[in-house]
Amino acid sequence: MSGNTAELRGDDAHHLARVLRAEPGQQYEICDQHSVWLAEIVEAAPGRIIFRTLEELSPPPLPVRIAIYAALVKFDRFEWMIEKAAELGVERIVPVEAGRSEKGLVQASAKRMERWIRIAREASRQSRRVQPPEIEPAITFASALACDIPLRYFLEEETAPPLMRVIPSVRTSSDRLAVLVGPEGGWTGRERESAAAEWEAVSLAPTVLRAETAAIAAAAILLNAWMPPPIQ
Repeated sequence: MSGNTAELRGDDAHHLARVLRAEPGQQYEICDQHSVWLAEIVEAAPGRIIFRTLEELSPPPLPVRIAIYAALVKFDRFEWMIEKAAELGVERIVPVEAGRSEKGLVQASAKRMERWIRIAREASRQSRRVQPPEIEPAITFASALACDIPLRYFLEEETAPPLMRVIPSVRTSSDRLAVLVGPEGGWTGRERESAAAEWEAVSLAPTVLRAETAAIAAAAILLNAWMPPPIQ
């Protein structure tokens, strides 16, 4: 972006011009990872789109900073979780190797990082987020437990209290939260015992949820709980 002019190149420009048939005069919301703008197309070619910015928009601030520590599951489901977490406003997504994660997923995840980052970026754009969530390399379960985030919740569907009953009564937008989500086969007994020593066990529903569903449900509940009251 230079002055009131912005340029889009590459695959995104090709998609906008050829697939969406963008034309001069059409208006779009664009983002440079610092600000969001309403802009008008002044030139459209298959590999190059030129915009003129009209006004800066003010995306709503995120009510709280959330990191999802998600045990690796089948990649189609994991990628769905990344997309929806980006739409909601999750700050970080950290893949975790759990005891019951399928073998080989950690090694394969390294080859998927570029794709996962692209999914998060595209979902964030559609949701008018200035910054997409950070996607980190996979870590071990022990490393996940050692995170230094102050408010830490691990999802445990057996005997844990509902999430809404354990969140603090005083909440601010500067709070940092972590949610630890298990794999398809659930936690092992040792993992459950280790997590309970450092994290708050919480449940989400009376039914058993898929791992990716649980991650998004937890994020949505926490974001809603931290949202400020409407201005009267």
